[in-house]
Amino acid sequence: MTRASTPGLPFLLALVLLFCRPLAGDPGQGEATWSHFARLPFEDQLFLYDTFPEGFLWGTGSAAYQVEGAWNNDGKGPSVWDAFAQRPRAALLRGAAEPPPSGNVASDSYNRVERDLDALSLLGVSHYRFSLAWARLLPNGTAPVNLAALRHYARLFFGLRQRGVEPVVTLYHWDLPQRLQDVYGGWENPALADFFRDYAELCFRHFGEHVRYWLTIDNPYLVAWHGYATGRLPPGVRGGREVGYRAAHNLLQAHAKAWHLYNDHFRAAQGGKVSIALSSHWIKPRPMIGNSIQECQKSLDFVLGWFAKPIFIDGDYPQSMKSNLSSVLPEFTEAEKRFVRGTADFFALSFGATLSFHLVDSGLLFQQLESLSLRPLLYWISCEYNKPEIFIVENSWFVSGNTKTEDSKYKNYLKDFIMDTLKAIRYDGVTVIGYTVWSLMDGYEWLRGYNIRRGLFYVDFQSQDKNLMLKSSGIFYQKLIEDNGFPLVPENQPIEGTFPCGFAWGITQSFLQADTTQSQYLDPNVYVWDIYQTKELIKVDGTSALNRKPHCVDLAALRLQISLLQEMHVTHFHFSLTWPLILPLGNETLVNHSLLFYYQCFVSELLRVNITPVVALWQPTAENQGLPLPLAEHGGWENRQTVEAFIEYAKFCFEKLGQYVKFWITMSDPSENTLTYEGAHNLLKAHAKAWHLYDKTFRKTQKGKISIAFHTIWVEPFSKNDYSAAQRVLEFKIGWLAEPIFGTGDYPDVMRLWLHQKNSLSSHSSHLPYFSEEERNLIHGSFDFFALSHYTTLLVSSVNEDSANYDHFLEVQKQNDITWVKSPNRTPVVPWGLRKLLTWVKNKYGDIPVYILASGIDDGQNVDKDKLRIYYLENYINEALKAYTLDKVNLRGYFVYSFSDRGDSRSYGLYRYLINQYEPKPSMMHYRQIIDNYTFSGLENTDLLCPKELIHCSECDSFQPRRSLLAFISFILFSFIVTVFLITYYSKKIDRRHEYRFPVAHCPLHTLPGGAQK
Repeated sequence: MTRASTPGLPFLLALVLLFCRPLAGDPGQGEATWSHFARLPFEDQLFLYDTFPEGFLWGTGSAAYQVEGAWNNDGKGPSVWDAFAQRPRAALLRGAAEPPPSGNVASDSYNRVERDLDALSLLGVSHYRFSLAWARLLPNGTAPVNLAALRHYARLFFGLRQRGVEPVVTLYHWDLPQRLQDVYGGWENPALADFFRDYAELCFRHFGEHVRYWLTIDNPYLVAWHGYATGRLPPGVRGGREVGYRAAHNLLQAHAKAWHLYNDHFRAAQGGKVSIALSSHWIKPRPMIGNSIQECQKSLDFVLGWFAKPIFIDGDYPQSMKSNLSSVLPEFTEAEKRFVRGTADFFALSFGATLSFHLVDSGLLFQQLESLSLRPLLYWISCEYNKPEIFIVENSWFVSGNTKTEDSKYKNYLKDFIMDTLKAIRYDGVTVIGYTVWSLMDGYEWLRGYNIRRGLFYVDFQSQDKNLMLKSSGIFYQKLIEDNGFPLVPENQPIEGTFPCGFAWGITQSFLQADTTQSQYLDPNVYVWDIYQTKELIKVDGTSALNRKPHCVDLAALRLQISLLQEMHVTHFHFSLTWPLILPLGNETLVNHSLLFYYQCFVSELLRVNITPVVALWQPTAENQGLPLPLAEHGGWENRQTVEAFIEYAKFCFEKLGQYVKFWITMSDPSENTLTYEGAHNLLKAHAKAWHLYDKTFRKTQKGKISIAFHTIWVEPFSKNDYSAAQRVLEFKIGWLAEPIFGTGDYPDVMRLWLHQKNSLSSHSSHLPYFSEEERNLIHGSFDFFALSHYTTLLVSSVNEDSANYDHFLEVQKQNDITWVKSPNRTPVVPWGLRKLLTWVKNKYGDIPVYILASGIDDGQNVDKDKLRIYYLENYINEALKAYTLDKVNLRGYFVYSFSDRGDSRSYGLYRYLINQYEPKPSMMHYRQIIDNYTFSGLENTDLLCPKELIHCSECDSFQPRRSLLAFISFILFSFIVTVFLITYYSKKIDRRHEYRFPVAHCPLHTLPGGAQK
């Protein structure tokens, strides 16, 4: 049955749609949003690898005045924006905003339709949102129609249909015909609603067959409030609150009339949907208490609810507005309420730079905090307005007007907004049917003119041809559309596997909390206990016990530390010695024997329980760079005497601790931020000399290994064009110290060339020292393994978008991906960066043994089951497994930083410390489980059985009593048993005498002098 044969069907369909409009709901349900998002589980923070629902609409948009140009071509009439932007300075009202550059030419889309259509095809979008210029179609705001404009838009619609792109059309995007403002006062006048209805009818009649989604008005809040109350936007009327609310009232009437027109006369034949594009901010309570939450609700009522509640709920304004604005807020009659209510077929949402952080009056924030979070806003709308279908018709952020095609900041925000949308759909049950990036191309950005850019395509506004150049954000969006979201790709999936037997599972603590207090045998004096009078110990003068050597058993604090390490099941423990405490003067003229004894006991006890100590000779600290004070005062590493002092110190440590230590680190995490080029030059020589000292003098007898450890960060290029920038940062951060040892024996070529280039352009010169042939031979190859610490990853680009994070020396923009999970200290968690780093080390320095000596994350004393650190360990160790298994990196060990929170306010520890009490966190137990199975995946079952390798130590001085002490204790125990036996035996014998009643002799007492009796 066709429509032609059933003349009553259109009427019936219109009737059904009319009475099936959204039911009135209970406003205020959105208030639960803030408490809901305050208690989200940890897993909710993670990046969601998933796709959008099938048929999800992906698009981009623009507005006529922003991109069309041709402001007076082919019969177009002036709009309020034409008049506003072209006003002479003398005509400005006193105190009014300075007019921005005009949109007279803008992106010249009116003359370049095919260019725009090709751009849409390149992106692969499903829809294109654009606005019709009211003043182009009806130059006077009313009839007659401009035929040239009809032909222009017909050409655009035809081109979209040819390319399979669906139009989403806005009837009014702020460009009111100037005549309607001049003659009728614009939206202050109720007559505008009828003029708008007539204009809408023209559009529905001429273009309706091409359009499935209509938007009547864009962002009525801005039009009413800033167009007629504050005067910040065209037409610039500074009428105050009363005029602003009256204009909004008329805008709602105009929208409702257009909706009813379409519903009554066009819907049945054209099958489209009509809504209004409402813009909003998001806001967070400060603090999270009931009153602040109510203020947040009120803020949204005054901006979004002002228009949404009459349309989606009951035809009337929010109660919070009526209670506070009764004297200026217009009232709806009951007939008007019924007329306005339900006049939207979907919820069209605009969120981004147009309103947020820009044009929401501070008074409407009610002392709460604005936020860029899209997801809670979507949830709030769903709860507040009866779960409508939400179509995001405008969303993005902005970048500087100087940014060209590398717009990493824009892409970051875009990715975050889209991730918020996906989570709202998958986690919160919000119905979102489409997403629209704003905008297709750079254009005229209203009050900001051309000072910012929001397009996926770059436009050179100074050029004649106005060609479009796809930006990095456009490439990202293109791929996103192709994948319909963020599907889980193989490289992001965990693998199952095992590390080899003998893999070093370690824990790291920067410096030991050394407690050298001995628990007993410290006083050599002899005492007598006066049990009759003072009941105290009385010192016997002139006598003393024999001097006794200290024993490790005297150090009570060691017992607890060693037992906690045993509980972790680690095979290695890494820490740094404190040079200024061991040799306060930097040499052996003054030795802290108590601390040395503590270190000797600690490493020997580690060996006793089969834990291998990994000991660093020096690690930089904030105080004096970790150097003894006399050395620090004389230039530190810039003084060559520090090199010789370090060799003397290293020799001392090898001699005193070498019998227990089989893994040495000369320098642990030297910081490129605190070292000068000359200081680093001397540090490398000190390392190499220490390595050769150990190699020639101690290695044969002590059979240990020695190397240097670097603090590393993976540097990921933002785009293919930023590869050289990323490599430059890596060479300056890692290659600076690694290349002379592991590579060529000299500093990286990238460093020398870059410094030469910078020196030639600057009056200040910085030069890398040169190694002599002898020094090159000394340093090159002075390693047994490659040791590194790694925590996070950094994105870099070569474009200066944010001066606060721009490295002017290296000419790179540093940034983080907004979607990365971050710790309480804002450290990004980026597991895949570790694998890329390990592969980079292998490709650059060859197949050498690699140890990750520190890797961890802070938890900020978060007691929520320690989930962030568990996630960190699982994923970082799995990326290490990928590097070992798939990339064939010669990875030998993984150490977690750190052992405990003691002395570290950042809370990196696997043990929580409080008043001499250590509490294992859940992450400690998880790490132990990984260690026990030599893998993190498939923890319950594994076929890998690794024999425990016992560490032999012939001279370990431990808690185990020595043979002489054992013999003495055995003798005492034997004597005690014999004595008990004899006492028992003779006691029984005496008892038997009593049984036979032997006579008892009674002896007289002898009296002593003084009356005492003996």
